[in-house]
Amino acid sequence: MDKDICASLQALRDVIARLTGPGGCQWDMAQTPRTLADYMIEECHELVAAIRFGDTESVRDEMGDVVFLLLFICACYEREGKFSLADALDSSREKMIRRHPHVFGNAHFENIDSHLQAWEAIKKKEHEGKGPAEGLFASLPQSLPPLIKAYRIHSKAARAGFSWPEDEEVEQQVESEWLEWLDASANGDDAARMHEMGDMLFSLVELGRRKGIKASEALDLATDRFLRRYAGMEKLAKSQGHDLSELSLDEKDELWNQVKAAEHPAG
Repeated sequence: MDKDICASLQALRDVIARLTGPGGCQWDMAQTPRTLADYMIEECHELVAAIRFGDTESVRDEMGDVVFLLLFICACYEREGKFSLADALDSSREKMIRRHPHVFGNAHFENIDSHLQAWEAIKKKEHEGKGPAEGLFASLPQSLPPLIKAYRIHSKAARAGFSWPEDEEVEQQVESEWLEWLDASANGDDAARMHEMGDMLFSLVELGRRKGIKASEALDLATDRFLRRYAGMEKLAKSQGHDLSELSLDEKDELWNQVKAAEHPAG
């Protein structure tokens, strides 16, 4: 490892030791891995947002925050005598070597699909006997956001050979789920509508996965696009001396189209 990286990591660990040691910060001293878990989720979301937005400076800052929390959580376990940072790093290194036998061993995979199937088999073996839940999805975190969880489920199922053989069949499944949604919606059965909406979204996630699109990212970009355009509508309406909320739907649509057109100028 580069000497500067080692020094920077140790300097950050020293900051955490100072914060949580005698004469440190009362708030930091009271933290545990469980109390820090939500902060880790929040910081990871902020890092992902910065990456998707393409703001390199923010990515650097948010990545530092994530590393800080990782080291903080690790320090808590070190104080409890559970494991050290070196233990965690060694465990990860050994795991990556074990899961890449074609790089660190003599295995050969004809394509990426066969490699991913072997990856799942290795992970499954690693989790055997380590908890009450075993099987293909034993390592899937239950707390994953729904769209990410659906993507991971489809990905794992496909590696196990349990998926539609052709993309066209997935497209047909999405169309079928849409028709079932229309039927449930017409019947006014709330439970059935919830059920069919879930099935339709689940199928759309798989269609996107096959096309190289992550539904969570696509939806995130779509929501950001809507917010940006709506802010543009508000600004445009104000420049014309109007309050957007007081305009008719047709007038709002006209502003929307103007803002949308400005994003993609002709040529």
